[in-house]
Amino acid sequence: MAGKILIYGASGGIGAATARALRAKGHDLHLVGRNAGTLAALATELGATFTQADIENPGAFAEVSAAAGPVLDGLIYAVGTIALKPLARISADDFQRDFRLNAQGAALAVQAALPALNAAEGTPAIVLFSSIAACQGFAAHASIAMAKGAVEGLTLALAAELAPKIRVNAVAPSLTRTPLAAPLTANERVAAGIAALHPIPRLGEATDVAALAAFLATTESGWITGQVFGVDGGRSTLRVKG
Repeated sequence: MAGKILIYGASGGIGAATARALRAKGHDLHLVGRNAGTLAALATELGATFTQADIENPGAFAEVSAAAGPVLDGLIYAVGTIALKPLARISADDFQRDFRLNAQGAALAVQAALPALNAAEGTPAIVLFSSIAACQGFAAHASIAMAKGAVEGLTLALAAELAPKIRVNAVAPSLTRTPLAAPLTANERVAAGIAALHPIPRLGEATDVAALAAFLATTESGWITGQVFGVDGGRSTLRVKG
């Protein structure tokens, strides 16, 4: 029987799509997000429990873990930021916020959920989110690239430390049409130009990323751990002639 999976960032585009994909596979869900209205509507749609929380509050992780229950078969941390600035304009607070939300938050979410993950009968899974910016150099991405690079290091460290009981992997998307990315995708001319840079010349959709995240969170991927997977239309590894 499919167990319960905890999803942080469930009120965002990729988090919500992943929640729907996992519910379709029969999993119970506990959803976490900042947008109470969006979160409540999704929870009602999926028959899930939820906690409205701001993960910049240090007490949020303990609160979420208590609400999610004593046993978890998975944790997905689908929290991210897209604050693009040239280096000269990035403040210390900008760097700290990107790290806190993307990397530190992921580590604290896992730490708080660890007793419930260890209580699962099988091999539970953790899925974190990186970005193509962690392996490809893009101007104005210094802060987010640093933070997502930390997520990739965290993925490997946790996969080693928590094996063989718990699997840990990460998904690294390219630009995806979500509310978070709307400042970049709302202008169709700009969006088309970015899409053309991909060997598969379109932007990602939340369902593209969610399909892999849901796979990694279930027993279908039972012999996969310590990996970072690109969902990026080939942009991180391929160069094709125009």
